[in-house]
Formats: sequence, C-alpha cells, structure tokens
Amino acid sequence: MEREPQDFGRVLSSMCTKPHPDARAAADRFLASNPGDPTTYPAVADLEREVVATLGEITGLSDPHGYVASGGTEANLQAVRAARNRSDADAPNVVAPESVHFSFRKAADVLGVELRLAPVDADRRADPAAVRRLADPDTALVVGVAGTTEYGRVDPIPDLAAVAEEVGALVHVDAAWGGFALPFTDRDWNFADAPVDTMTIDPHKLGRAPVPAGGFLAREQAVVDGLAVDTPYLDSASQASLTGTRSGAGVAGARAALDALWPDGYRRNYERGLANAEWLADALESRGYDVIEPVLPLVAADVPAATVESLRAEGWRVSPTGAGELRVVCMPHVTREMLEAFVADLDAA
Repeated sequence: MEREPQDFGRVLSSMCTKPHPDARAAADRFLASNPGDPTTYPAVADLEREVVATLGEITGLSDPHGYVASGGTEANLQAVRAARNRSDADAPNVVAPESVHFSFRKAADVLGVELRLAPVDADRRADPAAVRRLADPDTALVVGVAGTTEYGRVDPIPDLAAVAEEVGALVHVDAAWGGFALPFTDRDWNFADAPVDTMTIDPHKLGRAPVPAGGFLAREQAVVDGLAVDTPYLDSASQASLTGTRSGAGVAGARAALDALWPDGYRRNYERGLANAEWLADALESRGYDVIEPVLPLVAADVPAATVESLRAEGWRVSPTGAGELRVVCMPHVTREMLEAFVADLDAA
C-alpha cells in the first residue's frame, strides 16, 4: 500500500489523537474479537464490562450500564432511541441547544422524532429558559452538552435536568469530547451532579484509545434493556448495541488506555491542553484577533477565511466553526512547539 496515514504534526482541529502505546498494542491483540458475540468471545466481553465500570467511575456513576460503541454518533443515537422507546407520546420530540452535535439531526431523521433546537445564551451555553419554552408533555429527551464541539462550552446540566423533570423527559449528556477533561474541573456535568439518565463519553477522543471506541452509559439497566433485540442464532439471548459485529480492538484499546492514564495521566493531559489553549488564545488576542475565551482545551478566534486558507496551504489541518471562526483543539498530540510554529505561519500569512 502506497499511502501513509495522516501525520499528527500539523493536525489542530481533530478531536481524535494518537492512541497511547499500550492501547495500540492491546488493540492489535484483539483485532479479531467481536464483543457483539460475548459468549463466543468472553475475554473481550469481560474487558468491555471493565471499560464500562471505569467510565462510570469517571462520570460519577457507581453502578453503570452500557457498552463500548463506535463513537459519539452511535451513543447519541442510542440515547434518542432509548428515550423514544420509553415515551408514550404519539409524536415524541427531543429538545436540545442549537450547539448540540450534528449527530442528533441524524438520530432524529433515522428514528422519526422531532428535534427542537433552543437558542444558546451569550456564552454559547444552553439556555434553560429557552429549552423550557420548547419542551412539552411529548418531550422524550432533554439534551445537554458537556464540552461542545465548536467552542468547548459546558451546558448547565442540573438546570436542564430540572426542565426534563418538569415535563417527564429523560436527560442525556453528550460528553463525547469533554468527559475526559471535566473530572479535573469544578463544573457540574455528570451523573453525580444531576439526575442524568444517559451519557456519551468517547475513549477515542481525549481518552487516547484507538478509533473506534465510544461509550454509551445509562444510570438504569432498564434503559439499556429497552434497546435490546432478540438474537436467535447467537448463544447470547439479546443485543442492545446498535451495531452487531463490533470492534474488539476498540474495547481492548480503551481498557489499556484507561489502565495507563486514569486518573493522573488524564489530569496531566487536561492541564497541558488547557495551558496550551490559554497560550494560543493570548497569542491570537495580542495580534488583534477576537478570541472566544477557552473553558476547555479548545480555542476559537475570528481569523479571516483567506488567512485560514493560507495556513491550510502550509499543511495545517484546521477547521472553522459554523460561524466561521478558526477552531483549534489542543489534544494530547498538540505541543507548545506546534502552536509556536502555527503562530509563526499565521504571522507570515
């Protein structure tokens, strides 16, 4: 094969990163194992239970239920599916802030539910009052984001949970990216901070597991059971995951990454990433750009499109927000030296 994989040396907009070496080795050992058939592949099934248990520890849930998904899109879709299946409304709806990940649009389309998007506040966080205006007795799910994709904002999860309780809806938190940073902050975002029903948290993002390794968590086993279908030709009686055959490599890689990094390694990753984000924000602001103050290790700044194109021509992998700002995600592979070189090229552009 002639092609080579992407070199991470100039990747500044991805929410994936280079896997931890232990995770890479573990993934290789379990490439042929299928956690979707746990009776045939019991070793990887055991690893998956261990991953779910540790993800529960990270997210403040002592008895977690769920599985290792392909990523945030699948986990978010499963949250919508679980809420729809439990709803007795003829036409259930989902209410989320407009900053929600685009996977919820996919979920609404696939599952035939209405997605209602509420405007965010001046800090680009969900506005509970706006969410409440859209919620009604047919609302099956209220969604909050803990680490938005575009700006790294953390929604007021307890306030959103109060809205959900008022209309009898489930609560889902999309912490796909932020879930491995937020344990080291004082933000209220997890199962211990609010009556959250389901959560997305992806080891293959800040967790440094290989792709694909997402996480779908539920407070109650009944929520997961509501997703299950019979599997008559397998030894296991039913299957709750969206996909059938799944990646044993992702499960084993996630287990190895968690073993190697939780909690101290993830704390160091977060602190280094946030320091880099703050350094970059200061560098951009000192050059006259309007910068959105980073909350998590993500920087957005109003850099002209022509300048961004010049940076791309120099090989920098950067992407814009929906509003057109330059967006840089300070993942574990992003070093201060990379950012210094990036700013030098920005100056030249």
